[in-house]
Amino acid sequence: MSFNSFGEFLAMGNHGAYVWSSYAISLVVLALNALLPILARRRYLQDEARRLRREESK
Repeated sequence: MSFNSFGEFLAMGNHGAYVWSSYAISLVVLALNALLPILARRRYLQDEARRLRREESK
């Protein structure tokens, strides 16, 4: 594939909206796959620390 200008590259032969939106959606999904387990682990550790503090105070 050869493009004469950067604008043609972005347009991707009038399919640019589909191409670039699919890249964006894929990037969002990959970021969520990396971020959500980290957030879940942090939330779990906070909940466990809270539970342990409650049990110690009884």
